[in-house]
Amino acid sequence: MNEIINNSTAEGDYIKMDYSLESPSARVEKVKEIIANTPSEKLTPIYLEKLSDYIVFAMEKEERKQRKILTPNRLVTINKRETSFEGLVGKLENGEDGIYGMITNDKNVIFSPKVGISDEDIKNIPGMKELREAITSIESQLKTARGKRSFLLRKQLIEMRKDQYVLKNLYNKPIYFMNITKSLSKLDLSEKISINKNGEVYSSSLINLFDPKHISALLCNYSKIKEDSWDKFNSDIKWIMEDLDALVEQTLPSHFPLLYDLLIFKIDGMPNIDIQEQLQEKHGIKHSVEYISSLWRNKIPNLLAEQATKNWLIWHFTIEERGKWKRCSRCGQIKLAHNNFFSKNNTSKDHFYSICKECRNKKK
Repeated sequence: MNEIINNSTAEGDYIKMDYSLESPSARVEKVKEIIANTPSEKLTPIYLEKLSDYIVFAMEKEERKQRKILTPNRLVTINKRETSFEGLVGKLENGEDGIYGMITNDKNVIFSPKVGISDEDIKNIPGMKELREAITSIESQLKTARGKRSFLLRKQLIEMRKDQYVLKNLYNKPIYFMNITKSLSKLDLSEKISINKNGEVYSSSLINLFDPKHISALLCNYSKIKEDSWDKFNSDIKWIMEDLDALVEQTLPSHFPLLYDLLIFKIDGMPNIDIQEQLQEKHGIKHSVEYISSLWRNKIPNLLAEQATKNWLIWHFTIEERGKWKRCSRCGQIKLAHNNFFSKNNTSKDHFYSICKECRNKKK
């Protein structure tokens, strides 16, 4: 069906376009027909621009279908490299095991290390600064460009964004980890623990139990790490896993029995839908599968990291340094006067509330 564009040219002429034609080649033939039947004096720049846009829009639609054009989502993907081995290990519920499951289901999935263009790269890699400035310039022009110019700028931006990673690869090749769990047993995980001015515990080790993200990664790969390190008595990761086991037994069974059962089910490889049924049957509580994932990835690691921090603070201010202690006015227990045990209160003499955090949380 032929349609008439309502936007007229400068001379007041209207252009008939057949929008039922979707392929670029069909529209090219239509434009040739229009030009052949139009007097040369009417083929003004504005008239020709309308015709070119008619073709370009079909090309853009076709390339969008083939995922060749730079959509906003692809722009983020190309720029930040979010589809990465390290990124997926952190995001997938079962960590590295989840990645192997995806590879089994989809042989076309490609994993590459997470790579970004840092300030150091821009400073040290020849040509990188100029390329980044050119990308910024193209992005600025793209905001106001329309039609064919917008289409060409988008294609140019795709290539330039790819070029920056090619350039980086020439001067600073990324490291590819073939097997994370196998390499852990060889790492030196000795640490120096300190307390910053805010009273927070800091560890210099690559992996420590004060960081919930580290605990989450260890739990997600628990079976593989335990299997690989069980007989390696000189390996640091073996003793970290032993400490993790002790931490779990200290924190969860008596205070959070539901979370303890959830952890056991997840380590055993049980899917969330089955865990939901088991928890409902045993504890009389039905959590959504999404909430079960949140408990596994966030709540449990946070609780364990918090307990590990408390354990170290109690040891440090008992053995290494003389600490200040106070009695909770509600439970009567004597605890360390520290913001991990008592919430801060600047109106009191010691700058802490008289009721400990545990009692305040129970009240809530």
